[in-house]
Amino acid sequence: MPGLLRGMARTAAIAGTATAVSNRVSRRQAERWSQQQPQQDDAEQPQAAPPPPAAAPDPIDRLKELGELRDNGVLTEEEFQAQKAKVLAS
Repeated sequence: MPGLLRGMARTAAIAGTATAVSNRVSRRQAERWSQQQPQQDDAEQPQAAPPPPAAAPDPIDRLKELGELRDNGVLTEEEFQAQKAKVLAS
């Protein structure tokens, strides 16, 4: 009987050690994979396309806006005329 208990104790100790080592290896691998996953995700995802250029504002709306700025004293008559010429030229 003592031999049987000794054999069982030895088997339990070996199995416990093997389980602990296996769990530690699994945790290390999981940590490495989780650290590599964001890097791989970044590499796999295509870059977002740049936003399309903004549409040119309506010239009539732009002239109204310039007129309001002139009427409020923000633009002088000369500045207004210069901006108006740019809007009409485009």
